[in-house]
Amino acid sequence: MDMAPSAHPATTTALPTVNRRRVATTAALASAVEWYDYFVFGIAAALVLGDLYFPAGSSTAGVLAAFATFAVGFLARPIGGIVAGQLGDKRGRKPMLVLALTLMGVATTGIGLLPTYDTIGVAAPILLVLLRVVQGVAVGAQWGGAMLLATEYAPEGKRGVYGSFVQLGVPIGVVTANTVFLLAGAFTTDAEFAAWGWRLPFLVGLFVLVLAWYIHRHVEETPEFRQAERELAEKEKTEQNSPLRTILREHLGTVFLAGGSFAVNTATFYILITGVLDYTTRDLGMKRDAVLTVSLCVSLTQLVLIPAAAALSDRVGRIRIYAFGAAGIALWAVPMFLLIDTGSLLWLAVGTFVAGCFLSIMYGPQAALFAELFTPEMRYTGASLGYQIAAVLGGGLAPFVMVLLLEATGTSMAVSGYIIALAVIALLSIKVLASRVSSR
Repeated sequence: MDMAPSAHPATTTALPTVNRRRVATTAALASAVEWYDYFVFGIAAALVLGDLYFPAGSSTAGVLAAFATFAVGFLARPIGGIVAGQLGDKRGRKPMLVLALTLMGVATTGIGLLPTYDTIGVAAPILLVLLRVVQGVAVGAQWGGAMLLATEYAPEGKRGVYGSFVQLGVPIGVVTANTVFLLAGAFTTDAEFAAWGWRLPFLVGLFVLVLAWYIHRHVEETPEFRQAERELAEKEKTEQNSPLRTILREHLGTVFLAGGSFAVNTATFYILITGVLDYTTRDLGMKRDAVLTVSLCVSLTQLVLIPAAAALSDRVGRIRIYAFGAAGIALWAVPMFLLIDTGSLLWLAVGTFVAGCFLSIMYGPQAALFAELFTPEMRYTGASLGYQIAAVLGGGLAPFVMVLLLEATGTSMAVSGYIIALAVIALLSIKVLASRVSSR
């Protein structure tokens, strides 16, 4: 069941180690600042956006509206993946990454400056949704560019480790977003936080533009893309070739299997960082800052677990590690919510920590796994589509579905069932992917 090496092995053995590490570090920073900007919206949606931009109706209706806006960003992510994938496979990984960072910086800053419903009326939620769409397009474009900068510069036998540098952007983004929200809450009263303190984390996201400038000026295109570009130029002398057309015609099944394999990971992740934040503070009466601190600490542990899982996948195979993580999520779904439902901060930490371990085990090898499913000339498009399909099916709807399930059933076990169903889909998808790879 192990993942076979890519059909296009890395061609970076002659590159200086310092250059590889600089590129990998830059890719990780790009991922971290992009995810920071993306995650601050999720935290704000759980805490304040419902009252400020969707004030009519009950508190539950406001939260549902805020989470629906949160989900809109996920629906836009495949658009970013498709457009950036097409251009990234034809024009290069770097320019698409720079564009994605620029879009994210502008959109996030715009949200931080956006007047509320009380100030400009219905225009406020409309503009909020539009800015969230831009965020979704940006993060959909970003992941493939950052991931390929890291993995296509990786030395032989270390693609998993180098790919995990980009995956670390997620817990770094969560830690940073939670930290900034905690600081904003610590230095403001509840009234000040609701009035303007919540805006500060969005304005900090402006620094993403500085990183976009640095990548534009100081990071070179990947060697594997330059080689694929030369081969593509020769092919285009006789025929017009579209990476997206090739993916849709010949590899669509692989794209959907990749998405199906990862939806449980992204759904569980967003349930933990946004759905649980809303559930514990609104339904269980737990303190906002305490829950944010638990989320921050769990994310810190992932900084160790993600690269460890990726390194192990370089030795024993991507699929084996990936499947183990998916199975663990399925088995832990019920115990996790039983612990959360106690209302104890300690048991909340235990429940989310164990879940975070299984998420990290999946997430560590995922970048290299998805990169190796496609050849370089279609890799940006194929890997991005697979990832963004998972984001739509899992992450975008998960907090919204969680609130609906809790309201409809009155029990968190319904949310556990939702996670288990996605885990079964993941394991079936992984099994088919493994059989396809082993038959190559």
